[in-house]
Amino acid sequence: MVQTIPARTITLHDLETKFGLTFTEDDQFFPEWQDDLTDITNSDKQRLDRVKASYIHLLKYPPLLENTVKMVILSPLLDLAGFYLPPFHIKSEKSVEIAADDGDIKVRGDIDVLALGEQVWIAVIESKQAAFSLEVGMPQILAYMLANPTADTPTYGLITNGSNFIFLKLTNREIPQYALSRLFYILNPGNDLYNVLRVLKHLASFVVGTLVP
Repeated sequence: MVQTIPARTITLHDLETKFGLTFTEDDQFFPEWQDDLTDITNSDKQRLDRVKASYIHLLKYPPLLENTVKMVILSPLLDLAGFYLPPFHIKSEKSVEIAADDGDIKVRGDIDVLALGEQVWIAVIESKQAAFSLEVGMPQILAYMLANPTADTPTYGLITNGSNFIFLKLTNREIPQYALSRLFYILNPGNDLYNVLRVLKHLASFVVGTLVP
């Protein structure tokens, strides 16, 4: 009998033992979040300054729930990064499924926001309620990223709770591996949203340029 586990209840231990997923801290595995990033425009910075100001204002009226995070924080970032224009398209709340090699277990769940390119998955973005830590969403988004049907190309993810952002990269070849970026925090001095947008634009450029890192 096949056992089905809702993606919302999956753990990192499950992914390691059932799917062979491993974590790597090799600096050469995930350079895309920090190398060769282009600067953003002054217009981009002004827009992101407004986003940060909006977030600080909304903190006065908790709770800051998932739909608000999408509307106020995530949507402007995706827009500025070009994910609403060709060759990308957005599918929201898309259900995906992965199965272990021996077929005795399945992981199933809905994804919050999925940014697709024409050929490869470029970003899998899982937004959580603002009160949730990013670690809560990590096993869930990794389960979705393992469902990438193109094993030869990397899958990139972003988890955010509205104030914190962390990027993930997963390769699903013989041994599935993943790595993490540093944590970006919206209330850091300056505006860390600038760096989040730089990374998003950098990842988008791989599809626009038909180049897979």
